[in-house]
Amino acid sequence: MTKVAAIIVAAGKGERFGGSEKKTFAKIDGRPMFLRTIEHFINRDDVCQTILVVAPEDEDQVKAKYGANLGFMGVQPAAGGAERPDSVANGLAVVRDDAELVAIHDCARPCVSTAMIDAVFTEARKTGAAILAAPLRGTIKRGSPAGVIDETISRQDLWEAQTPQVFKREVILEAYEKRGQFQGDPTDDAQLVEAIGHAVSLVRSDFTNLKITTRADVALANAIIKSRPAPRPKGPLRPFEEAQW
Repeated sequence: MTKVAAIIVAAGKGERFGGSEKKTFAKIDGRPMFLRTIEHFINRDDVCQTILVVAPEDEDQVKAKYGANLGFMGVQPAAGGAERPDSVANGLAVVRDDAELVAIHDCARPCVSTAMIDAVFTEARKTGAAILAAPLRGTIKRGSPAGVIDETISRQDLWEAQTPQVFKREVILEAYEKRGQFQGDPTDDAQLVEAIGHAVSLVRSDFTNLKITTRADVALANAIIKSRPAPRPKGPLRPFEEAQW
């Protein structure tokens, strides 16, 4: 079985989320979002390591309230950086040598399903680089600085990138080693892999793999999760319930 290291990136500022509560700790399905997201990976037979990257200002809170449970489940902490690529790089620095694939997943996507993860892991094993993505459905407009339509863009062959994004370990390490050569600011990990000339496969997903950006998205996430059949436990699933956060 191919061994996968999962990096959960929970170091963003979440400035558009609003309110006094940090997005990372917003309750999804009754648990803080970062815990709800981690649960998708910690009980998989193919995941050999789970790394949680948190912002430096959140480290004390995570350690004090959740450290014992995270330690029991073998979740390894890593410090967040100034920007998302810095945070991912810090996670990559502690990936185990025996991990053959690295899955990078945003903490803010707690609604990813087991079937989605299975599909992108399978494709990455074949091709060395694969991401979840959803084909665009609406009419796409390019707007001007004045707030009027400049042009209507065909949505044919346009996809919205999602996570997990999964790569062979040596591929993503090379991409990050050459990050300094990248022009501009990469908005996802696949861009860096594309830049070194490695093809990245698209694995069809859908928009239930919601990225929580604003507080209103929390209600949508809870509705998505409630609409799905409850997973059958494999081992000590949902270990955080005992602590009654």
